[in-house]
Amino acid sequence: MKVLGIETSCDDTSVALYDSGRGVVENLLSSQVDVHGQFGGVVPELASRAHLVNLLPLLDLLLRRQRLTPRDLDGVAVTSGPGLIGALLVGLSTAKALASAAELPLVGVHHLEGHILANGLSAPLVLPAVVLVVSGGHTELVLVPRVGRYERLGGTLDDAAGEAFDKTAKLLGLPYPGGPHVERLARQGDPMRFVLPRPLAQDPRLVFSFSGLKTAVKLAVESLPVPPSEQDIADLCRGVQDAIVDVLCQRLFQAARANDVAAIYLAGGVAANGQLREAVATGAARGGLHFVPPAPVYCTDNAAMIAYAGHLHLVAGRRDGLDLDSFARGPLQSWA
Repeated sequence: MKVLGIETSCDDTSVALYDSGRGVVENLLSSQVDVHGQFGGVVPELASRAHLVNLLPLLDLLLRRQRLTPRDLDGVAVTSGPGLIGALLVGLSTAKALASAAELPLVGVHHLEGHILANGLSAPLVLPAVVLVVSGGHTELVLVPRVGRYERLGGTLDDAAGEAFDKTAKLLGLPYPGGPHVERLARQGDPMRFVLPRPLAQDPRLVFSFSGLKTAVKLAVESLPVPPSEQDIADLCRGVQDAIVDVLCQRLFQAARANDVAAIYLAGGVAANGQLREAVATGAARGGLHFVPPAPVYCTDNAAMIAYAGHLHLVAGRRDGLDLDSFARGPLQSWA
């Protein structure tokens, strides 16, 4: 089964081909970092326009490289939400047109489900599992008894962990996107200089809060000399990263113990953070839990995860009609 995936939920235009016999055959991506970098964040209108420019040439390139026509495909999977509504509509409209013209089944995939199932692209999924979905827009714990069944165990009360990384980078004058720059500088930082708060560390609930941490970072930045030295910046990056990773790991393993699962996983852009991956791997080994981190390329937004998720939907017999709509916000719901 050959499934085309389309992902346009935010600022990356991506198309991919998943073949049930070969895995991910192709995963193409057009980044908009240069477009949005000058503004320090994603501008929704510019993102939509860039998707309009980039999507069809990417799709044409993928089909030509694979020597396929649309009728050689067995299905089309597309991110239907959540995300930037204008950006989503570009991908959804294209997917509908392709599915209609080539008489292919269409599947809409929830963006978070795509990130969760991306773990199956690196190694066979071990379920039941607790998944920490952590990115610029999401910080959630999800129980996955089996593919297609999802239960939200808890999440952030305010800001996402990725947003805390990005805010830190912005306050320190680091380039957009900020998370990778914070991680790189943190490697040279002194972990004892800035010991920042671990929000809700004593709270028994499976919840997160990063607004207070962002305030603490702002105050720490204001305490630095002007301009701060490279070591000042590295030390603060290390303090921020330590605080975020500690809280994420605490809640992840708390959720795993409470639900007696066999495995834990990471999903989303922050799942590419090296310190987080190492900390989770260490904790998993200590607790006898299965853990294989997703390949970094499948942590950020990509169409391979959408194509793979779509394949699983189609195998299970699930389809969507051409009346499928996009949505800017909405919880991950079970479908199996």
